[in-house]
Amino acid sequence: MEEKKIPQAPRAFKKPHEVKVHGVTLRDDYFWLRDRGSPEVLDYLKAENAYLEEALKPTEEFQKKLYGEMLSRIKETDLSVPVRRGEYFYYSRIEQGWQYPLYARKRGSLESPEEILLDLNVLAQNSEYFSLGSFSVSSDHRLLLYSTDTTGAEQFTLRIRDLTEAKDRPESLADTGAGALWAEDGRTIFYTLLDEMKRPYKLMRHVLGTRPEEDVLVFHEKDDGFLISIEKTRDRKFLILNLSSKTSSEVHVLEADRPEGDFRLIHGREKNMEYTLEHESGRFLILTNDEAENFRLMEAPVSSPEKASWKELIAHRPQVRLEGLTVCRDYLVVFERFEGLIRIWVQHHPSGEAHYVDFDEPVYTVWEGSNPEFETRLLRFGYSSLVTPDSVFDYDLKTRSRELKKQQEVLGGYDPCLYRSERLKVPSHDGTLVPVSMVYRKDLKKTSAQSLLLYGYGSYGISIDPVFSSNRLSLLDRGFIFAIAHIRGGGDLGRPWYLNGKFLNKKNTFKDFIACAEYLIAQGVTSQDQLIISGGSAGGLLMGAVVNERPELFHGAILHVPFVDVINTMLDPSLPLTVPEYEEWGNPQDKNYFDLMLSYSPYDNIKAQNYPHMLVTGGLNDPRVQYWEPAKWTAKLREIKTDQHLLLMKIHMGAGHAGASGRYDYLKEVALDYAFIFHILKIL
Repeated sequence: MEEKKIPQAPRAFKKPHEVKVHGVTLRDDYFWLRDRGSPEVLDYLKAENAYLEEALKPTEEFQKKLYGEMLSRIKETDLSVPVRRGEYFYYSRIEQGWQYPLYARKRGSLESPEEILLDLNVLAQNSEYFSLGSFSVSSDHRLLLYSTDTTGAEQFTLRIRDLTEAKDRPESLADTGAGALWAEDGRTIFYTLLDEMKRPYKLMRHVLGTRPEEDVLVFHEKDDGFLISIEKTRDRKFLILNLSSKTSSEVHVLEADRPEGDFRLIHGREKNMEYTLEHESGRFLILTNDEAENFRLMEAPVSSPEKASWKELIAHRPQVRLEGLTVCRDYLVVFERFEGLIRIWVQHHPSGEAHYVDFDEPVYTVWEGSNPEFETRLLRFGYSSLVTPDSVFDYDLKTRSRELKKQQEVLGGYDPCLYRSERLKVPSHDGTLVPVSMVYRKDLKKTSAQSLLLYGYGSYGISIDPVFSSNRLSLLDRGFIFAIAHIRGGGDLGRPWYLNGKFLNKKNTFKDFIACAEYLIAQGVTSQDQLIISGGSAGGLLMGAVVNERPELFHGAILHVPFVDVINTMLDPSLPLTVPEYEEWGNPQDKNYFDLMLSYSPYDNIKAQNYPHMLVTGGLNDPRVQYWEPAKWTAKLREIKTDQHLLLMKIHMGAGHAGASGRYDYLKEVALDYAFIFHILKIL
């Protein structure tokens, strides 16, 4: 491709702003970018978007080619696996040309006429962004409760659709959280309201036919560190009110057919104690980390659910993290994590007999599917690996047989036998072995270093499990290796793995990632001039920290909605979710946490040095990582860095944290990422 002179990059002007904390003066010359209503701010963001388009103009045709490749692998007209609930089969389907699915059902059998419940394409008309929040059908199947967000700000409008008449009822509820559900009387709704910080802080009760102004406040959570959510037990006997912070929880319950009653407290919140609840045959099943770092399973009678009545069912095991459970009439199913992989453990209630569900691949992931029915012995679960497309199974808990209901179709002749996945164990700075999952073509010639995309996250105890991506084939088929660094701060190896990468241990996250990169280079798997790294949100913080610390290790970095302005954000409790985040990062009003944050906060540690090529993204309406974090990071980097490498930023002017919401728009974003990678590696 013919080289084209890159246009002049935008330069944000500097406006001094200082604040003194713990005797340290923090200077922030780009604080003014926080003013989203300022014409100067909007002009700067638009200038950055225009610069990106101009700088990547030589890749336009290649972006179209990548987009076409990825689209050609997708079955554009497709149907989800129907889920039976009562006499209805519920499912979603999508057709060629549609950005979003529609939701439908059939009564009695799959051969019955289709009844369309909700067409998201109609709802999304004239909206640059669209997201569905709640989707809850009443127990009598007559009414649908649903909510929508058309900005990406995660503020939802709640509506009720009469399915017998296929139209919405007149009442609607604005500024609600994503979660809402029906009580079992078929006329009462529970939903959450958001405060100024976008925190679900009030649980409300609405009765059909009444005005929203008459809705009853059921619970008001006044602690800014706690969020409210509402759910229902699988047998639909109880409503569960969850009050949770990052490290503590409190649960209240109410009989689902008595929605005007009072919620009962199970156990009051304790520092660093978490628990969740399920119900089965007159007892509550309680998953808790009380005296059990990796969680244990308890039971208590419904008549006496307080903590003093809890009895242990599954003891704590240091190497096994209990992740979740589900129940049906005669079986208990527990999802647990062992050596980085999910296992399914099944116990038959009457006999006490137990077994594990078998899986063959050395690197895979599994998750619970939709299981709304209690009177069943079938468990639906999803399965995937780096080489196996997403699959849906129905597992007979009695016969231990499974039926493949659907596997993601990859058009164009995808053959999993052409690819290999493996897991390495990489020693970190302190000798801890960090897993790295990799996938590549079997015919890849390993006689020399290969281009490699290394992904990382490492926060909130979230596990980055090895799942399939048909889009990724556009890299693998061009000789790339894709790898995931399962670093501390995530939950990949259980709760201790998370705790050893948070608070004052946070730097382990960054050191683990750097160790993985160094190992892959030292082993000749890749090289510094062929290694690209990527992460988003808290993974964007990871990217910013490691390129500050070891910029020479990486040829390029992609930072999606990156949390890079750690100090300024955590010092501002008026921002959405800042206060709850104290239990993840620490409160900078404490000097120990302040000093540590200041030592790694990417924005505050930009140096006059050479940096890798970088692509940075953000969303103007993002409530989680404000748009100004990537904007300030980019502006300051342009001022200080000493290289001529590409630094590009794209701000979605009508979206939030998740970026583009339509499936075709999403593919275009992936194509842009990949084109950037090939462009900086000069292998277009």
